Amino acid sequence: MKILGIGNAIVDVICKVEDKYLSDNGLTKSTMKLVDEIEFKKLLSTLKIEDTISGGSVANSIVGLSQLGNKVGFIGKISDDSLGQKYKDGLKKENVDYLYSKKKESLPTGTCLILITPDSERTMCTFLGIAGKINKDDVNIHSVKNSEITFLEGYLWDEGEPKSAFDIAIENSNKVAMSLSDLFCVERHKPHFLELIKNKLDIIFANEQEITSLIDAKNFEEVITFAKQLGKITIITRGEKGSIAINKNEVIECESEKDLKIIDLTGAGDLFAAGFLHGYINNLGTKESLKKGTEMSSRVIQKIGARLD
Repeated sequence: MKILGIGNAIVDVICKVEDKYLSDNGLTKSTMKLVDEIEFKKLLSTLKIEDTISGGSVANSIVGLSQLGNKVGFIGKISDDSLGQKYKDGLKKENVDYLYSKKKESLPTGTCLILITPDSERTMCTFLGIAGKINKDDVNIHSVKNSEITFLEGYLWDEGEPKSAFDIAIENSNKVAMSLSDLFCVERHKPHFLELIKNKLDIIFANEQEITSLIDAKNFEEVITFAKQLGKITIITRGEKGSIAINKNEVIECESEKDLKIIDLTGAGDLFAAGFLHGYINNLGTKESLKKGTEMSSRVIQKIGARLD
């Protein structure tokens, strides 16, 4: 297997809202907020659903990699309920090897409310459900060992059971890539993420805001200096400024695509990671890998949701 993703198995529920909806419900635009089941249902009861998709950050990347013709798998925890079955069917349809056997759990399958405002930004409210209870026993070690790269997401990292899943996956991986996922995650787990980046990871994905916060940088030059000293492959997306790959003293930049009709930014980072990893595992070179990431993210932001048709 080329790449095995391990992440939160979340069913995305996509809805369009006005900015006022966010302020009325105390939500901060472009961030992810964890909510309990009661708050989730309360929010959902006032909305019109546009679509539901088998989501989660790394799962979106893995589907993108599959659509590019790579042999990939995914591990994420679901419950034996209707959403869990929908999740499993959604990945199977995309030719992803889903390496988790669902069973009746104490919590339901996780769900994420993706609220899209008229400026195409997405604000997320996530009820993790059973997804947040993944543990080391849920990780298929044989599959980890037989994958070229294990791809993890910052959303998944948490003390206790999820950390044990992270640890056993990293211990048995050939190479480890991870996305910092969200500013919320970085600020919540800053010392842990720094330790992972410095000592455990081979490839790091972040946007400019996330990595700037992670190291408390005053400017982007400090970010570049930090990434050079890491000696790892660090991929940073910068929106309209494009993207940059840093590996020791090698710094390669790639421009963003222009004149795009942006509809929804959901999945932009996930599909960028898919494109870059596709290039990396197929020996395309860093510049070409950045271009593939840019192409994939540019395509997905011109449609609703985090899936390319």
